[in-house]
Formats: sequence, structure tokens, C-alpha cells
Amino acid sequence: MEYNYRPRGVCSRQFQAEIDDTGIIKRLFIEGGCAGNSIGISQLVKGRHIDEIIDLLAGVTCGRKNTSCPDQVAKMLMAIKEEGASENQAS
Repeated sequence: MEYNYRPRGVCSRQFQAEIDDTGIIKRLFIEGGCAGNSIGISQLVKGRHIDEIIDLLAGVTCGRKNTSCPDQVAKMLMAIKEEGASENQAS
């Protein structure tokens, strides 16, 4: 399934993710921000389960900011999980 997320408090402007039905990240595109970091994060998360990435990236900060692009990726994945839980409860 395809997801779009607008991160807050970071240089990146948009995240686009494709996640399969088992929670494996197939693709992550980060628009804006530091190109090398964005490409690196995208490559590192590919093929991993969203729970693993949340555990690794949640709470990472950038300089004086209380968040970062990795932290925002974790927030996006948490929102996706919540959305899935809501859909399962509605079924």
C-alpha cells in the first residue's frame, strides 16, 4: 500500500512509502532535506519490518531540534500502524 506523510520540524517536505501487507517497507522516498541522508535512510529501511524501523529511529534528534528526519520516518510508520489498527477494529 502507498502512503504519503508530511513531516514536521525538519527540512524534508514529504515522505512517500510503499509497505506490503506484512509490514515490510518496499520503498521510501524522502523529498527535500539532506540528499545523502535521505537516500541513505531510504536504502537502510528497505526490506525491513516497520516495527524494527520504529524501534531504531524513534526519538533520534537533529542538533537542537527535538526531532529529525529519522524520527519523522518513525512517526510516519507509527501513524500507518495506528491506521491499520483502526481499520482492523472497524472490520
